[in-house]
Amino acid sequence: MFILSEDSNRTQGRDAQSSNIMAGKAVSEAVRTTLGPRGMDKMLVDSSGNVVITNDGATILNEMDIEHPAAQMIVEVAESQEEEVGDGTTTAAVLAGNLLAEAEDLIEQDVHATTIVEGYHEAARIALEAIEDQVLDVDVDDELLEQVAVSSMTGKGTGGLQTETLAETVVGAIRQINSDEGVQRDNVEIHTQVGSSSNATELVNGIVIDEEPAHDEMPTSVEDASVAILDVELGIRTGEVDAEYAIDSIDQLNAALDAEEDELRRYAQDVIDSGVDVLFTTDDVDDRVASLLASEGILTFEDITNKKARKVANATGARRVGALEDLSEDDFGHADRVRTETYGDDDLAFVEGGAAAEAVTVFVRGGTDHVVDELERAIEDALDVVTAALDSGEVVPGAGATEIAIADAVRSAAAGIEGRKQLAVTAFADALDIVPRTLAGNTGQDPIDVLVDLRAAHEAEGRAGLVTDGETVTIGDPVEHGVVDPADVKREAVESATEAATMIVRIDDVIAAE
Repeated sequence: MFILSEDSNRTQGRDAQSSNIMAGKAVSEAVRTTLGPRGMDKMLVDSSGNVVITNDGATILNEMDIEHPAAQMIVEVAESQEEEVGDGTTTAAVLAGNLLAEAEDLIEQDVHATTIVEGYHEAARIALEAIEDQVLDVDVDDELLEQVAVSSMTGKGTGGLQTETLAETVVGAIRQINSDEGVQRDNVEIHTQVGSSSNATELVNGIVIDEEPAHDEMPTSVEDASVAILDVELGIRTGEVDAEYAIDSIDQLNAALDAEEDELRRYAQDVIDSGVDVLFTTDDVDDRVASLLASEGILTFEDITNKKARKVANATGARRVGALEDLSEDDFGHADRVRTETYGDDDLAFVEGGAAAEAVTVFVRGGTDHVVDELERAIEDALDVVTAALDSGEVVPGAGATEIAIADAVRSAAAGIEGRKQLAVTAFADALDIVPRTLAGNTGQDPIDVLVDLRAAHEAEGRAGLVTDGETVTIGDPVEHGVVDPADVKREAVESATEAATMIVRIDDVIAAE
């Protein structure tokens, strides 16, 4: 009796497990060489010929055209890592791939998938406890946060800009929007602008939006500015119903035009009388109204989006007003300065230093689209890890030291576990070694030799990682070299990689419609 359609394709047992594991390993391998400060970049070209050059794991996996469902699970590992903590995507994907590789070896030794899954979950629990033991007893001050940011950005494309300089900018941005309720990460934006060099990247205490003044004669900069936001058109409103009027004489025409001019002048005068210095409107401003406002030195931006209006309100404390006659000083926000700048064909408005400012912007510059895009990705990751470190207050050694330590803890615990599950726990420990091994391989060193030396140094010193000292890569204490990571990044990598690997290992039947 046939249950499945004749068009269905079914793979079962070892073949299904092997196919899924192979797909997961392939995705993991695609990003493995990007890991660490000496990681390589990938060039991704889509069907339209658009090129992305990056070593950001999440970006690479998102840009790849992946169809295999098991491979897609590894992509989801990176997505989960990115969403939860903002960094460590490559580590999570590589760890998931190596867990699959170790599981494949166990399956070939006739260890049942259920036993592997149980062992992996037990090992993950031990690993998470070991991460707690690695948390450093230090104050999370600006210096430490800058070290976290540098660790995140080292090896990524920063357009020649020193990571230490960029780290100061990142920490400055996070500090400005930190409050008793924690870090309001959404209040930090990144605005990219091609042109100049990456050294022109700066922190703007406020917002940057793509807007130009409504009239050429308006001021380009206003200091100590009162700011208003109007959700109303400053012009002759067009009715919803078409209407025609018969004009019998030139006097009637002139009277109609005069009435229109009077209405426009009234709009302008109402704005002028309000005393506002800078006006943002979400609707159109008639050219004649704009001219009158320009003559009074009122900087006006018209037809801005609702999203931009919310940003202006957030940065200045201004309240949006739906009727011109309701506009008053009580609705005004404040900015230390509102200025406009032109970069090539692009006009930008900077709203800086609002009295109620709850927004900052990292204004990213670079010579090409590729440079600013990669710099933006590096800053995004740094902002996220600094936020994670500040929110939790917990950091651990980087440079592979934490992975060496938790692998040692898992391996030691495995000795006390009976049955075949011990093999799975030991395999989990071996899988954790992929991080220091990959870091070594990406620096041109022999991974096995370095791993042996790292284990020996860890046993002797209690903390050992693969640190960069100028042009050389040596084994040392990463904390002394300022290489630290948020503990949450390590936790999330272990949890998400374990979940994906165990899910794939448990699959023994794949049914696909053709």
